[in-house]
Amino acid sequence: MSPQVPSNSPAPEAAEVSIPGAAQDARQPPSFDTVLGHPKPLWMLFMSEFWERFAFYGMRWALTLYIVAQFFAGDASGEGYAGRTYGAFLALVYATAIFGGYVADRVIGYQRSILVGAVVMAAGLFMITLPSQPLFLLGLAVVIVGNGLFKPNISSMVGQLYAEGDDRRDRGFTLFYMGINGGALIAPILTGWLASQVFGTPMEQNFRSVFVAAGVGMLISLVWFWFGRRQLKGIGEPPPDRAPGKSLLAVIVGTVVAIPIVYVLMAQVGAIGLAWLLGVLFVGVVVVLVGGGMKTDRVGLHRVLAMLILFLFNVLFWMFFEQAGSSFNFLAQNIVDRDLFGPGGFVFPTGWFQSVNPVAIVVLAPIVTLVWAFTSKRGIEPSIPRKFGIGLLGNALGFSVLMYALSSLVDPQAGTIPFWPLVLCYVLQTAGELCLSPIGLSMVTKLAPLRMVGMAMGGWFLSIAIGNNLSGILAGSISGETGMTVESALAGFTFSFWLLVGAGVVLLLIAPLVNRLMHGVK
Repeated sequence: MSPQVPSNSPAPEAAEVSIPGAAQDARQPPSFDTVLGHPKPLWMLFMSEFWERFAFYGMRWALTLYIVAQFFAGDASGEGYAGRTYGAFLALVYATAIFGGYVADRVIGYQRSILVGAVVMAAGLFMITLPSQPLFLLGLAVVIVGNGLFKPNISSMVGQLYAEGDDRRDRGFTLFYMGINGGALIAPILTGWLASQVFGTPMEQNFRSVFVAAGVGMLISLVWFWFGRRQLKGIGEPPPDRAPGKSLLAVIVGTVVAIPIVYVLMAQVGAIGLAWLLGVLFVGVVVVLVGGGMKTDRVGLHRVLAMLILFLFNVLFWMFFEQAGSSFNFLAQNIVDRDLFGPGGFVFPTGWFQSVNPVAIVVLAPIVTLVWAFTSKRGIEPSIPRKFGIGLLGNALGFSVLMYALSSLVDPQAGTIPFWPLVLCYVLQTAGELCLSPIGLSMVTKLAPLRMVGMAMGGWFLSIAIGNNLSGILAGSISGETGMTVESALAGFTFSFWLLVGAGVVLLLIAPLVNRLMHGVK
């Protein structure tokens, strides 16, 4: 079914839009010109996110490899630490979104949050080029805080471009998701080329050039949004009851204070301690959202409960999906045969595997969009929880390919598996991602209480954060103290497959219950 609301069902909540001086209903967006059937500002927002994703993925593929190469002199014993650090980094990137959503909702508005976040994130990306481990971790902390202000608020504004019950909303989020992944597609390819060709030495020795390129990409995102924000016609402006200058100063001070706190979480608390902290934070978000739902009516409360159930399954999805930047990186570097044309031929760079996911998104997203539109017209489009269940099973299929390769295709002499299973794994996981991630973004803007969309979007990213942190703990377990082996990889990926299958089946079975809690939201 499309997201149309039956006439006898309550309308879903939409994101609140504050338009100074406007007499229209707060739930209705301004009138926008359309491009390819969608509001014109959609394309400005996804180009801003395109460059932010270029920056993020431009450095993401190199993090674990850089940690091992720079701080462990290339010794495989550093893989476990690198995996846990990577997971903690991603977790905090998404966890800080909860605070960024609050700042945007209640303090300085979405637009200023994005601008401040872009400046801070760019500074952090340049900082991680410094070869000192403490300064590297401090730079990551700066990136984390900046991303927390930036990331949730772009997505929130996409939802605010569409009126209540607009059946273009899901498709708009999917197009947005496809567009921004163009940045993730070219980032590993371009930064890998810069490192290996411009300096004339193997890319593993030039990770710092990768981080500089990422910083430049973030500056482009900043400039793009600065000039493009006029298209928004007031969407994302500061709350009318706030003094803009004082509020902005308070946020800047809070940002400076937050950076050392995040550094301590990265450098001292570690992945296990962080898991407990994120769990406590998630409980707090649940209490706030449930309280907000109770202040509306029974339907509003039920919708919040449905959203929170899907948040839990989202944790499991990302726990295993984000092996891409940790255990999959070491699998590609040490166990996959990357020599495509025999000895002396072209060796496929490890970092280029990170472009398989965005390539698959760009190719598959239009197909998925057409499938949803086709099934919607015939009244058979899967509901949101069923799409989530399909996404979990798609993720599981990717691990099944690796299980087959590691158990049946290992070269007995070289101890490697062929190139294609890892590529196919990425593609299958991407198909699952397209059934879950963009749908989840849209789902939050439809189910959250009217005045808590930013907080709810932060909760969505917090569930991703918990999954990412668990992914780092799992990756560290797979690598162990001596580095990844065929046996440890097979055991870890088998565990991943069965847990994902179980979660997907359970969600498909309880989908009717979740649908009833959603009260007509499709």
